[in-house]
Amino acid sequence: MRTWFITGGTPGGFGMAYAQGALDIGDRVVLTTRRADTVADWAHRYADRVLVLPLDVADPGEVRSAVATAEEHFGGIDVLVNNAGRGWHGSVEGMAETAVRAVFELNFFAVLSVTRAVLPGMRARGSGWIITMSSAAGLRPVPGFGYYSAAKHAIEAITTALRSEVAGLGIRVLTVEPGPFRTRAYAGFATEPTQETVAEYHAIVESVRSAMIHQDGRQPGDPRRGVQAVLAAMTQPTPPHRLILGNTAFDTITETLEHTLADIRANEGLSRSGDYPDHRPSTA
Repeated sequence: MRTWFITGGTPGGFGMAYAQGALDIGDRVVLTTRRADTVADWAHRYADRVLVLPLDVADPGEVRSAVATAEEHFGGIDVLVNNAGRGWHGSVEGMAETAVRAVFELNFFAVLSVTRAVLPGMRARGSGWIITMSSAAGLRPVPGFGYYSAAKHAIEAITTALRSEVAGLGIRVLTVEPGPFRTRAYAGFATEPTQETVAEYHAIVESVRSAMIHQDGRQPGDPRRGVQAVLAAMTQPTPPHRLILGNTAFDTITETLEHTLADIRANEGLSRSGDYPDHRPSTA
C-alpha cells in the first residue's frame, strides 16, 4: 500500500481525480488543499486511508510542516503529485510585475518547495515517484498566456534535470502535459476581467480569456481518464519521461516539435559554423 501526497485538492479537478484513482487501487492518500472543508465529506468515506491537510503551497514553511505530518502519519511518501497551480492572462510587456511573480511563485517555485521537501524521505527509502503536472503550454507557449507558459516551460526543464539526478536513487520522475480538460480551472476567467496595460495587446489577451470562458464545461479532456492514463504509464516496464494528455494536446505538441526540429535543421550550417574550423565535422 503506497502513500500519495497530492497538492491542489480542489473538487472537480485533477487533484481529486488522482486521489480517487489512488484509493481505487488500494493506496492511501494525503490530499492538501487550501479549503479542507470542501473535501471533508469525501474524505470521511475512506476513514484512515485519507488524510486531508490545509496547505498553501506558496508558503515553504507550511510545505515542510505538511510533508512532515504526512510522513509521520503514514510512515513515508511514495508518490508525490505536484498538481496545485493556476494561470493568469496578460501580455509579456504589459502584465503587472506582481502578477508575473505570482505566476512563477505558484507554478514553479511552489513545485520546487514541495519536491525538495519530499525528496529526502524518498532517497532514504531508495524509491519513489514524482509526478508533476505541467501543461501543453509548457511545450507550445500561448500568446497572451506567456508567463504561465514560461513557468510551465521551466517545469519541463527542472523535471528533466531532476529525472537524471535521481535515476540512480530508485526515484522516478514523470512530467504530465494536459491539454484542455474539464476542470474548474477555467471557471475563474469569467470573473477576472482583462487588465492589459498596453492597448496594442488587448485583443490578443482578451481572445485568450474569451476562449477559456467559451471552453468551460466543453473541454474534451476527462480528468478521471487522464489519471488512468498516468496510472497505466507508471506500470509500464519502461515508464515514459513525459505523458501528453488529450488529443488536442498530442496533436498540437507533436506538430510544434516537428516544426521546431525542421527550423533547427534548416539552419544546421549556421549552427555548426560557430566552432573553430578544427572542431567542425569532416565533410569527407
